[in-house]
Amino acid sequence: MIPRYQRVILIVLLAASLAMAGILWHLRQRAHQRLLAGEDSAPTQAPEVAPAEQATLVAASDADGSLLAQDRSLPLPADPGARARVLLGKLLDLYAAPDAAHPVPGGAPGIAQVFLLPAPGPKDPQTPDAELAVVNLTGAFAASHPSGIETESLTVLSICATLRANLPRVTQVRFLVDGQPRPTLAGHADLTRTYLTADAVPTGGTTP
Repeated sequence: MIPRYQRVILIVLLAASLAMAGILWHLRQRAHQRLLAGEDSAPTQAPEVAPAEQATLVAASDADGSLLAQDRSLPLPADPGARARVLLGKLLDLYAAPDAAHPVPGGAPGIAQVFLLPAPGPKDPQTPDAELAVVNLTGAFAASHPSGIETESLTVLSICATLRANLPRVTQVRFLVDGQPRPTLAGHADLTRTYLTADAVPTGGTTP
């Protein structure tokens, strides 16, 4: 005959074992559901790569102060602001190359953002949807830019010309540095004014 207190202990242990088994089964089900949810949320396709398009980079040359248009095949995003940033980044990559005709360190990271806004001022009937491009340069790019009126002006004008060549609706350009107005690029080129892209015209033909 099993003593009463042993039967009570046995019943308590059995109940505890059943409760523990239920908790373990519940935790297992929750973990399985989380795993399935993670699988469902995982991307099923690789990110799309922007297709290559014909683009024009208007690069400066210090030798003769010229702006030379260069045709390139580049992967460009559809969004105009993102497209402008990629184009100007490629332009600055040219300047950062060891054999650059207009050497400026920094490359593409020198372009923080490019914003496209409706152009202020009276509407031109020929370009009723004219835009203002706000080019936000990084402080590191401005700090490392060679100082001099010609070299700074060539950088600014080549940026304006590249925007004009690829985004015809951009008729005006303003510059910021780290999101703030700045008097000059590196001591000379005026960054407080609005530049007209019509004033930035390539002085040479296209090259590959």
